[in-house]
Amino acid sequence: MTGEILFLCHRIPFPPDRGDKIRSYHLLERMAQIAPVHVGCFADDARDMGFAPDMAKLTASQCVLMRDRSRVIAGLKGLATGQPLLVSLFDHPDLHRWVAQTLAERPIAAVVTYSAQMAHFVPVLPEGVRFVMDFVDFDSAKYAAYGAQGSGPMAWINRREGRVLLDFERKVAQRANLCAFVSEAEAALFRQASGLGPDRIVGIDNGVALDYFDPAADFPPVEHPDGPLLVFTGQMDYRPNVEAVESFARETLPVIRTRRPDAVFAIVGRHPVKPVRALAELPGVIVTGAVPDVRGWLAAADVVVAPLRIARGIQNKVLEAMAMARPVVASPQAAEGIDARDGNHLLIAADPAQEAEAVVALLDDRDRAGRLGQAARARMEERYRWSATLAGLPAMLFGSPSGAEVRAA
Repeated sequence: MTGEILFLCHRIPFPPDRGDKIRSYHLLERMAQIAPVHVGCFADDARDMGFAPDMAKLTASQCVLMRDRSRVIAGLKGLATGQPLLVSLFDHPDLHRWVAQTLAERPIAAVVTYSAQMAHFVPVLPEGVRFVMDFVDFDSAKYAAYGAQGSGPMAWINRREGRVLLDFERKVAQRANLCAFVSEAEAALFRQASGLGPDRIVGIDNGVALDYFDPAADFPPVEHPDGPLLVFTGQMDYRPNVEAVESFARETLPVIRTRRPDAVFAIVGRHPVKPVRALAELPGVIVTGAVPDVRGWLAAADVVVAPLRIARGIQNKVLEAMAMARPVVASPQAAEGIDARDGNHLLIAADPAQEAEAVVALLDDRDRAGRLGQAARARMEERYRWSATLAGLPAMLFGSPSGAEVRAA
């Protein structure tokens, strides 16, 4: 018996229906095959809370708490205490108590935390209990990029968050036996920032559910418009996604429509914020909101676009589109970290002019678009099965300690 696992997540890792839940769900599913797993996590809303009974089928025990802390209160506390705002926003005394109780009562051999804001729930651990920190993305770098781009109070807040969160990430990494990032590219950046080596900082690639995201699978079709259909998928209250579709709808699509006036751009994803909803007033733009099954939209797409200007790690939206054998036009930021070649498995376009040129070229050459999509699917099958990307997880959880001492933050 290897012992049991304590898994802490900032969002309930069930079901795999948005970017940050996809990785945590597959981690949970794989860990549950290895040992009993105790999950402590937050729910964003009543919908999330409703998934707790289904998740219980995978867990030995669980604590699912509604995240109801005000952003204003969390921000003020973070500023007053010197905490990262991200950490202050994700705090709850009940989860601290549940973690302590679980560690006291269960034979926990490994603690796995998912995303930086959950690391402060990990207390001083008993000797022999491993601490595995899955940062997923290098979050402080994202906030630093926001701060560098903007101006005014929010830019100051983002610059401050980038600095304070980086210091927090470094301290967490010193405590942990092993830290993981969503790609080798992210891991390499953090090694440079932390001074820790590849024995402590590793990349664990995201995978894609190839049996689900399969053009031959059974899913409800979406009626194709009369003209070419361009599709973007994602959570539409997430800033990088919002900025991406605004750029594409306002700058790229008008250029495409000078060549293909009947082209339609569909923005597919839940919780579209007001600036996204406003894009539906533009010629050729559809904003769907939440859809029951994104696969129908991907299958109907002539081209899937991922024009993100700020992105960290591996973009699930790109992996899913490629798994569905669709031709993808992605920004360098959206393609970074994905083991695929420009021109062979997808097309990379750095700005709206290049995006328009790449999309029109694919629309004008359907055979090339088809070949690109088939090559994309083949690459996903070769490289991005979850069973392959998580093959080393048991050794990471219960293997020989790297020598790092687990200390209090």
